[in-house]
Amino acid sequence: MPELDTIRAALRAQRIELPSWAFGNSGTRFKVFAQAGVPRTPQEKIADAAQVHAFTGQAPSVALHIPWDRVDDYAGLARHAADLGVAIGAINSNVFQDNDYMLGSVTNPDPGIRRKALDHLLECVDIMDQTGSRDLKLWFSDGTNYPGQDDITARQDRLAEALRAVYDRLGDQQRMLLEYKLFEPAFYTMDVPDWGTAYAHCVDLGPKAAVVVDTGHHAPGTNIEFIVAFLLRKGKLGGFDFNSRFYADDDLMVGAADPFQLFRIMAEVVRADALAPEAGVAFMLDQCHNIEPKIPGQIRSVMNVQEATAKALVIDREALAAAQRAGDVLGANGILMDAYNTDVRPLLAGVREDAGLHPNPLAAYAASGYAERIVAERVGGTAAGWGA
Repeated sequence: MPELDTIRAALRAQRIELPSWAFGNSGTRFKVFAQAGVPRTPQEKIADAAQVHAFTGQAPSVALHIPWDRVDDYAGLARHAADLGVAIGAINSNVFQDNDYMLGSVTNPDPGIRRKALDHLLECVDIMDQTGSRDLKLWFSDGTNYPGQDDITARQDRLAEALRAVYDRLGDQQRMLLEYKLFEPAFYTMDVPDWGTAYAHCVDLGPKAAVVVDTGHHAPGTNIEFIVAFLLRKGKLGGFDFNSRFYADDDLMVGAADPFQLFRIMAEVVRADALAPEAGVAFMLDQCHNIEPKIPGQIRSVMNVQEATAKALVIDREALAAAQRAGDVLGANGILMDAYNTDVRPLLAGVREDAGLHPNPLAAYAASGYAERIVAERVGGTAAGWGA
């Protein structure tokens, strides 16, 4: 096992980005369940995110979703975040909620609609300039429902043209993270359905384009850690959207459905020495807390990522490599399982205490009174939620 001080240092250096939309009301296509005290403005979303960072110490940035988080003064919003001890992270575009996008956004056969979508993506880069954000995260709902509905190759050409225009607008320290999704809302073809498609477009674009892996966007049984290992090897893993799935894109708390999968993914990240922020891999949460309280749901998610990371860090890499060289199948698997079965909670509690934090972030938040305070204070106005 690596030196304990090395493990602690790696855990202290980890950064996990929070999604602003996780703090608003959300639900399924059948029902959105309203909760008391949810934010009404982007400023209040950031305030809630700052609470997660205050109690975990490892969530210092919050991603925005435009237009859900649109404000008149983005530089002012960035200052507001800084005053609360956090920063604005990735800027997420939205080219899937307007009626115009029923047949696609940047791949739509109508050039006027394509121009509208592209203008929004370029607006998001403008917002990056104002907030100091490094990452533009792109997900496209574009696709088709029926054979013959549109020309598959022409849609790829339109996609490539739009991505190139956005890429060329990026600043020197900015980059584009391209997300993919197997299905939904389109069911016959998605224009960016898998990591291979995203990777191919990013390779064509250049070094400022990388793939983002949403852990809920794969077919059942997909070996996500293989995808992660491949992209790390090629220098094209830009980040993660961490969540859990049982059936499809469920957006449940990361580590809830399959904590062993999360461990396997983090084992590949640690193996590639890609855990530290300077490695350029953004560890982002992408979740909707439909029935659980928002802030504790995010705290629990950060803790789940930390636990999977700690288990990946305690893998005896030398013993594992020796077993692999010797062809010792059971021995190698046993070394991995020993690490996974290690109780790392005392280790993480110690890391938090060393940082001056409570060893149990959930208990500390519950005792803080913040939840009761926002319920009392956030009366009136319109609660944030899907599309707001």
